[in-house]
Amino acid sequence: MNKQFVRALFASTCFVAVSSAWTSASFAAAATGVPTVANGIAGVVASAKGPEAGVWVIAETSDLPTKFIKIVVTDDQGRYVLPELPKAKYQVWVRGYGLVDSDHVAGEPGKNLNLKAVTAPTPKDAAQYYPASYWMSLMKIPSENEFPGTGPKGNGIAANIKSQQQWIQQTKACVRCHQQGDHTTRNLLNNTPEGWAERITKARESGDQAVGNTGPEHAAAMVNTMTQFGRTRGLAQFSDWTQRIEKGEVPVAPPRPAGIERNIVLTSWDWGNGRYVHDLVSTDRSNPTMNPNGNIYGVTAMHGYIEVLNPTTSAQSEFAYRIEGTTGKVVVLDTPDPVKAGVPHNPMLDSNGKLWLTDRGQRDRSEMAKGAPKPAYCSDPALSKYAKYWPSPGRAFYTTVQYDPTTKAIAGVPMCTALHHLMQAPDKKMYFSGGDILGWVDVPVWDATKDPNKAQGWCPMVLDTNSKTPSKTGALSDVVIDPDREKWNKPARAANSDPEAASASTVDATPLDPSKDTRITGGTYGMDVDLSDGTMWYGKTGPWPSGIVKLSIGTNPPETCRTEYYEPAKRANGDYEGFNVRGMSVDSKGVAYAAFASGRLGRLDRSKCKVMTGPTATGQHCPEGWSYWDAPGPKYIGMKEGNTDFAYLMWVDSHDLLGLGKDIPVVTGSNSDSLLAFDPKVEKWTVLRVPYPMDFHTRGMDGRIDDPKAGWKGKGVFATYAMQPVWHQEGGEDGTSGPTTVKFQIRPTPLDF
Repeated sequence: MNKQFVRALFASTCFVAVSSAWTSASFAAAATGVPTVANGIAGVVASAKGPEAGVWVIAETSDLPTKFIKIVVTDDQGRYVLPELPKAKYQVWVRGYGLVDSDHVAGEPGKNLNLKAVTAPTPKDAAQYYPASYWMSLMKIPSENEFPGTGPKGNGIAANIKSQQQWIQQTKACVRCHQQGDHTTRNLLNNTPEGWAERITKARESGDQAVGNTGPEHAAAMVNTMTQFGRTRGLAQFSDWTQRIEKGEVPVAPPRPAGIERNIVLTSWDWGNGRYVHDLVSTDRSNPTMNPNGNIYGVTAMHGYIEVLNPTTSAQSEFAYRIEGTTGKVVVLDTPDPVKAGVPHNPMLDSNGKLWLTDRGQRDRSEMAKGAPKPAYCSDPALSKYAKYWPSPGRAFYTTVQYDPTTKAIAGVPMCTALHHLMQAPDKKMYFSGGDILGWVDVPVWDATKDPNKAQGWCPMVLDTNSKTPSKTGALSDVVIDPDREKWNKPARAANSDPEAASASTVDATPLDPSKDTRITGGTYGMDVDLSDGTMWYGKTGPWPSGIVKLSIGTNPPETCRTEYYEPAKRANGDYEGFNVRGMSVDSKGVAYAAFASGRLGRLDRSKCKVMTGPTATGQHCPEGWSYWDAPGPKYIGMKEGNTDFAYLMWVDSHDLLGLGKDIPVVTGSNSDSLLAFDPKVEKWTVLRVPYPMDFHTRGMDGRIDDPKAGWKGKGVFATYAMQPVWHQEGGEDGTSGPTTVKFQIRPTPLDF
């Protein structure tokens, strides 16, 4: 949020006076039941209209090692309690829908503080605090009857965009990097199509050139995204949107927090020193009591730093490492230098508290350009049974890094497969997503031998499509994969190399040979371990419409590797019940959830599937196992289902770390400043909004139990601001705010402390 915008908001408060009828006596009457908290601040929020329910009270201090923020919501009488505040001097104020920010008032723990809320003078002033997704709801998308596109000489929509669903996917493509509809993206100096055409050619630098993260490269990506619409039609859509905003059009107001949403406690710490932090980890996914009250680790994916936050002391630190050549040797850099550092992408803690990272490649791209080969065991059948089953030749590119926070020992495993996300399963193997060849590292073997050949394994995704009697039980033990890869049906190769492209397909469009098993392709992204049976699930981002994959490596991999693949159901008109799976997660009973970037949540219960294997088990074979729900929030003009939000990843709270119950799926509202929790028993959403700083664009989350006997205070869920252009974030333009880690907790009532 830029200085001019902030000044305008605060200037608007000058035109609203608090009614003299709302006196100190009135405050005192409303304050019935407000406690005095030794390590907190409590009070009542009221405007000229009286007590303000469902608005946020924000306390912020810079007295601690890093900026610290605590946020709560007022109850139905306007009362609030900010609990567990470290000793410091705070600035406290009110933010809420229908309001503009109140004056900042000095406060400190142990002293109650009543606050005067300020009603917004106009709908436009009020709307400045609405999430980006609400502003995006003003965008008009082409109607369903305009598809498929007829190209530049027809309706201007690219011919390869076959449906409105595919157009919406293209519209949302930018949200992979930043919010769409935030203050920066909806306000241009020139809102004409020509202005938009110029704007997307001028992306700002957001990383360093050695990792290919320059402004020109980002600009090229944005230009390419716009071109894939059909350039003229795409520019017209965005131009019309911002021109109407410039003329004063505003979205409908979001609802204020209600019910259990008012019980939330948000605690935030700045970290990353203004750099883009991709994501974080706090514990072991299978055992959330591991690392209690310990450090939280994040990665600045484009800068090469590992961020370390101690949430107990608010202390932060960082370090960087370098991978030496292609051998896997890793050294910590005494003086962090982003030019020499590695390229960490995702973090994970194993069951022993050691930090694992996926590293996306050498920062010095000249080494990659030389074509340095992968280790011999990746492709030599004499050295590895995995290479015999599926050789993986090519250049050295990916390394997984293990770091011991206790001993500071660090080492790398040169990998034969692509790496993106990672997850440890109960079998003590660290699994990786990335490409269509799924790999893992046996952690105990690595710890004992430090031999990357002995410790790692991999297998392609192969479906059992040659079963004569399709399994109806779903038992993986019934699946048999032909060990001869030359006998498999081969996946189709799309003309468009983008695995999310509408023109791509997972399996060959020609009829499958029913006597053969079938290998499938497509990038894998979000992932989770199925704690009910120890297998792994992956979100497969493409080809269209995308889907989810279940992998069991069996007792003797790779020969016993077994894959299942499920797509959202296809409708009679050719549309799908959901599209663009990025994140997925599994509950404690093995029921899988998929977060569709279209703005829907899908649930797959395999126990309901009538067919599990055989020639039809290629994705569309279990419509009866799926259920679907729209996420909360507004839709584009002309959109029938889904919404303008973007589910980057998701996570099932199988241990009740939030306090909403066991096995609650939580989706990232990456375009709506929120986490979105869904209770499948009552089919109801809980919106956990982060109102400050605005532009909470998160990619994932991680929950931990610090003290199982401390109730809500002893557990919580962490997520980080992960906006790639950090300056989009409120305060980022002025350098007053950077990436922030947020802890989500839900207490029994809004007044608990």
